[in-house]
Amino acid sequence: MATTTGFAITIDDGEIRKHLRHLGEPITLFGEGPADRRNRLKELLTVHGHDLIDRKKEEEKESLKVEKDQTETTWYHEGPESLKIARLWLAYYSLPRAKQRLSNVKLDCETPESTRTAKRQEMVKRMRGMNIMCSQVGDGRPISCCQFSPRGNLLATASWSGLCKLWNVPDCTLFHSLNGHKCSVGAIVFHPQATLSLEPSELNMASCSMDGAVKLWNLESEEPIADMEGHAPHRVSKVEFHPSGRFLATCVFDNSWRLWDLEQGVEVLHQEGHSKPVYNIAFNVDGSVAITGGMDSFGRVWDLRTGRCIMFMEGHLKGVLGIDISPNGYHIVTGSEDNTCKIWDLRKRSCIYTIPAHTNLVSSVKFERSSGQYIVSSSYDCTSKIWASNTWQPLKTLSGHDGKVMAVDVSPDGSFIATASYDRTYKLWSPE
Repeated sequence: MATTTGFAITIDDGEIRKHLRHLGEPITLFGEGPADRRNRLKELLTVHGHDLIDRKKEEEKESLKVEKDQTETTWYHEGPESLKIARLWLAYYSLPRAKQRLSNVKLDCETPESTRTAKRQEMVKRMRGMNIMCSQVGDGRPISCCQFSPRGNLLATASWSGLCKLWNVPDCTLFHSLNGHKCSVGAIVFHPQATLSLEPSELNMASCSMDGAVKLWNLESEEPIADMEGHAPHRVSKVEFHPSGRFLATCVFDNSWRLWDLEQGVEVLHQEGHSKPVYNIAFNVDGSVAITGGMDSFGRVWDLRTGRCIMFMEGHLKGVLGIDISPNGYHIVTGSEDNTCKIWDLRKRSCIYTIPAHTNLVSSVKFERSSGQYIVSSSYDCTSKIWASNTWQPLKTLSGHDGKVMAVDVSPDGSFIATASYDRTYKLWSPE
């Protein structure tokens, strides 16, 4: 180290080159030797101040910090007035329901442990007795989705042919076909009040397809009653009704998910946050949060009342294809292309269990609807499996399909499990 005019300059040529690089200067000039390079650095420091190198380093650190913060931050966009109206409505809707759910939990805790154990044992016995009750050819192309109606008397199926069909349960006779989609249908879902309080002529169902079409249906017509435009040319993989029935969520392959207010007739939220397509979405029973799973292998939990991402679910090695939340409001299950299911606790904001569920990708996961006593998963290994939700251990493997199982659903009263397959059939399973 040599000293000149009150400050030290190193004589190490490697250090000198590094300092010049920090200052944005050429590390060497044509014909320049180590001594000339050192003199050039000395002149720069004399002109700009001997602390120039330290200042440059601080600026670089600050720049890197800002870049890192921007990378890790979820971006929120200013929303329209309709979004404010929707958020206020969601808050007033969800808070009493959350209060009621907590009251029910307290009442359940007062139930003797022996009674709860007996109920669990009865459930385990029923699940282990599950067998095929009905197998029906649903279409000429693979069946991509199935869902029970809220009353449990109908089963909706969607196919790669573009046809959606409604079937009577449990006799599996065709109720009617829904014509309107021009390509593969990814999902069809029932309104939460369909077959209960809604008239057959009202909006009862929604479906989506690979060309970005989202169609709304009633129970009377074979043609859609409305189209929701704005997704094309991006694929819409899944649609889901909010528990209130007022809102419809769509998962889009432009890496976003959207929330539509069916009363106002507008898209109130276009939410980004995933780095790859959003594949699936679910709402909790209160209607306060939405859970999304993406092809980026991550899941996110969104507070619909504030718009914030309140939990980031990191742990899967491949895309998250299936997602659901328990009626208890805090257990979340995700199914992935990495063949596993993960259980997350919203209270702890962490993964509490990993189930090595299948030998191929997990296509769908569902909690039992009334109390979340068990989970059903479907997979491309041609099976569906039932898992106890207190121990996360397997109860039963449902084997019988000749092709990949694309989707699974549980009837509202837990009497039936439906599976839809690539082999063009759907099957109903019930206890013996």
